[in-house]
Amino acid sequence: MFSRNSHKLARLIHHEIDHLDGLLYTARMTPGTEPIPVEAYRQTGRAWVYDGA
Repeated sequence: MFSRNSHKLARLIHHEIDHLDGLLYTARMTPGTEPIPVEAYRQTGRAWVYDGA
């Protein structure tokens, strides 16, 4: 059985495993892509958007 939050849980687990492996999200970014500062999204009510997600 899958819930509608299964994808979110899988993404969270993958994110934490990356930390255990010493990887930051910037290591998975497309070359030439600039990170978006948290301040740019904080309190906007918009969800994070990832290319290719």
